[in-house]
Amino acid sequence: MAETGIETTPAAKFDFTGYAMALTGAALFSTKGVFIKLAYQAGIGTEGIIALRMIVAVPVYLVIGAYLLARNPDLRKSLTPGTIAGAAAVGSLGYYVASYLDFAGLSFVTAQYERLVLFTYPFFVLLFGVLFFGDRMSWNLLPAMGLSYGGLLVIFAWNLTVRPEGLFVGTALVLGSAITFALYQHLAKRQMLVLGSALFTCIGMSTAALLAIGQSLVVDGAQSYFHYNAEVWFLGLMLGIFGTVLPSFLLNAGIARIGARATSSTASFGPIVTIVLAVFILGEEFTLFHAAGTAMVLAGSWLFARRETANRARLAEL
Repeated sequence: MAETGIETTPAAKFDFTGYAMALTGAALFSTKGVFIKLAYQAGIGTEGIIALRMIVAVPVYLVIGAYLLARNPDLRKSLTPGTIAGAAAVGSLGYYVASYLDFAGLSFVTAQYERLVLFTYPFFVLLFGVLFFGDRMSWNLLPAMGLSYGGLLVIFAWNLTVRPEGLFVGTALVLGSAITFALYQHLAKRQMLVLGSALFTCIGMSTAALLAIGQSLVVDGAQSYFHYNAEVWFLGLMLGIFGTVLPSFLLNAGIARIGARATSSTASFGPIVTIVLAVFILGEEFTLFHAAGTAMVLAGSWLFARRETANRARLAEL
C-alpha cells in the first residue's frame, strides 16, 4: 500500500508475520553447523557435505518452482533470460559461495564460534546498504555493533589461548561467508521484486545445487556416494530439509516482507540454538568466556534490532 504522507500505513507498522518468518528461518539455519560438524566427524569432506545437502534439497525446489509456474501465468511472463540469469547469479552467491566459505570454516572452528562470527552479517548488510544501495547511515547503530564485535573478540581471545590451531583461517572463512551473505541479501531483495520470493529461491538454490554437486563430482568422484552409510545420508537429509529448504523459504519470505536490514536484525535467536545443540550434541565447551562473549554479541544484536526498528518507523513517518 502507498503512504498518504499523513499517517502511517499498515505496511509501515510492525509486520509480525514477516518477523516470525525471519526468526524461524534464522533458528533453523542455526542447526546447520551442528549437522556439518557431525558429518565431518563421519569423515565426509566439505565438497561432499555441500553436495549431500543439495541432493536432498534440489528436488524440492524443482517441484515447487514447477508448481508455481504452472499455477501463475504472470510468473511465467516474468521469466526472461535476464531475470533467470540474475536470480541464478544472486542465488549462487548466497547459497553456493557463502555456504562453501561457511562449511569450510567449520572444519577449523567450533559450531558455537562459527555461528557468532556469521551472526555479524547484519552489520555488513548495513554497511553495504549505505555504501552501494542508497541507504541512510544510522549512527545510533554503531554502539550495538561495537558491543557485538567486542563479544566476538572475547571468545576469539579465549580460543587463541586454548585452541589456536586453524583459528585465523576458520575465522577468515566464516567472516567471508558473512560478508558474502550480506551482499546477497541486498541483491536478493531486488530479484524478489520481479520474481517473488518463492520462485527466486527455487531458481537460486537450484543453480547453487548444480554448482555444488558438480564440484563434488570433480573433487570426490561419483563413486564416493556409493560408500556413504545410512548415518551420512541421514545427516544429509536433516541438513537438506531443516538446514536448507525450510529456512531458505522462510528467510526469503521475511526479506520480501520486511527488507534485508530488518530481516538480518532478527537473527539473535540463532546463536542460542547453536550453542545449546553444540554443547549437548557435539560436547563443545561453554566457559565463562563463552558466556560473557555470547551475552555481549546477543546484547549488541538486540540493541541493533531495537534501534533499527525504531529507525524504520521514523523513516516511514516522513
